[in-house]
Amino acid sequence: MLDQLERDLPISLKMDPAYYYGYVYFRQVRDKTLKRGYFQKSLVLISKLPYIHLFHTVLRHIAPEYFVKNDSFLEAVCSDVDHWPTPVPGKTLNLPIMGIVMKVRIPTCHDKPGTTQIIQFTHQADTQISIALPTVHEVDLFRCFCPVFFHIQMLWELVLLGEPVVVMAPSPSESSETVLALVSCISPLKYCSDFRPYFTIHDSEFKEYTTRTQAPPSVILGVTNPFFAKTLQHWPHIVRIGEIKLPGEVPKQVKVKKLKNLKTLDSKPGVYTSYKTYLNRDEEIIKQLQKGVQQKRPAEAQSVILRRYFLELTQSFIIPLERYVASLMPLQKTISPWKSPPQLRQFSQEDFMKTLEKAGPQLTSGLKGDWIGLYRHFLKSPNFNGWFRTRWKEMTQKLEALHLEALCNEDLLFWSKKHTEVETVDLVLKLKNKLLQADREHLPVKPDTVEQLQMHINKIILALPDDLQDILFKTGTT
Repeated sequence: MLDQLERDLPISLKMDPAYYYGYVYFRQVRDKTLKRGYFQKSLVLISKLPYIHLFHTVLRHIAPEYFVKNDSFLEAVCSDVDHWPTPVPGKTLNLPIMGIVMKVRIPTCHDKPGTTQIIQFTHQADTQISIALPTVHEVDLFRCFCPVFFHIQMLWELVLLGEPVVVMAPSPSESSETVLALVSCISPLKYCSDFRPYFTIHDSEFKEYTTRTQAPPSVILGVTNPFFAKTLQHWPHIVRIGEIKLPGEVPKQVKVKKLKNLKTLDSKPGVYTSYKTYLNRDEEIIKQLQKGVQQKRPAEAQSVILRRYFLELTQSFIIPLERYVASLMPLQKTISPWKSPPQLRQFSQEDFMKTLEKAGPQLTSGLKGDWIGLYRHFLKSPNFNGWFRTRWKEMTQKLEALHLEALCNEDLLFWSKKHTEVETVDLVLKLKNKLLQADREHLPVKPDTVEQLQMHINKIILALPDDLQDILFKTGTT
C-alpha cells in the first residue's frame, strides 16, 4: 500500500528513506515556583511524510488537552488515528480526531502544477466537518518571505543551485516555516540537498556545520539561537528575518549586505551575501505584491501570486532541460523484442547548451540575464543530480515497458515451435523475469500488456512436455 501511495504522490511529498519529519507543539507557561521560572513541555509527532498542514492542525487541537490529561488522552488520540482510512493521493478523506472531523485532500502527481484542489463539500457531509484543509503541505509563502520579499528572485536562485543558506529567525516556528518556504519555491523541482527547519547546538552535525576549516555543505539551516550569529558568520548566504507578520504598509526595500564588510551580523532583517544573481530582477512581481499590500489583498491571494511566479520561473528554467533529456530516448522503432532494450544516449553539457539558442527559457520567460551561466552552475548542483537520476530512471523504465509491449506483439508460440526445448525454456524464464521486474519496479506497463504476456507464457508452456510444464508453472511465481 505504501508503494502505491509513494508512486502517486507529487515529488515534493515523496518519502525520503534517510529522514523523518518532526512536528512539535511547545508549551511554555510562567511559573515562579519552578527553578527556571517556566513550566515547559512538548508534544512531538514523527512522520515519514511532510504533511505540514495536517500534522500542525492535529497538534494544535490535541496538544493543549494532552498537557492536562496526559497519557490516557494520547491513547484515545492514537485509537482515532488507527481508524483513519488509508491515505490515497487525489482522494478526499474525512479524518475524525477527538471530537472534530478534518476534511483533507492529499495531492497527486497528476494534479496540474501550481493549483490547489479546493475541497467541495456535499450537503450531507458539511454538518460533520470541523476543519477543511485544501492542501496538506504548502506553507504561506508571502507571510514567510515578506521581511525580504524584494530578494525573492535571489533566494530562488540560491535554492535552485543548492547553495548553503542560513535562516536566522526569532522563533522555531518562524525559522521552520521560512526554510520550508525556501525548499518549496523551486517546485515542481525537488530540493535534493539537506534542510533543517530548526537546527540547534545539540544537533550531531553542529561541529561539522560551524567549522571554518572546510566550506559549508549544501544545506539550508533554520536557527534561532543568537550564538549562531557568530559561529555561522562564515557561511556565504545568511537570511535574517524579524517576526513574521503581514504589515499594513508596503515593506521597505532591504539592501543586500556583504558579509565580508561586516565584523558582526546586523540584527536587522536582510540578506547577507556576496552572491550576484545571474538573472535581472523581475520588477513586475515586486510591484504586483506591493500593490496587493496597498489594496489589502488577502494574504492567501498574495501567496497564490507568489507561488505561481515561482512555478512559472522554475518551469521556464526546467523545460529546456526536459526537452533535451527527452531527446536522449532511443526511437521506438529501434526496440526489438529479440534484443535487450537499447541504451539511453549520454547527457552532454555542451550539446545541451547548444539547444538553448533556439529552444531556451526565452520562449516562456521575459527575464533577461545570464541564463547560460545559471545552467552551468545548476548542472554542478545536487538538485540537477537528483532530478537527472529520477528522469534517467523513468526513461529506463519506459524503455523496459516498451520492450514488453514489443514482446506482446510477437507470435511467441510460433517462435517456440521453430526452436529447441532448451531455447524455449530459456525464453519462458526470461519472460517470467520480465513480469517480475515489471511488478517489482512498478514499470509503466498497461495491465492488458501484462495479461497478454502471461497468456503467451502459458501457451508456450502448455505446448511443452508434461514434466517441463509442471516445473515451469511453478518457477518464478510471485
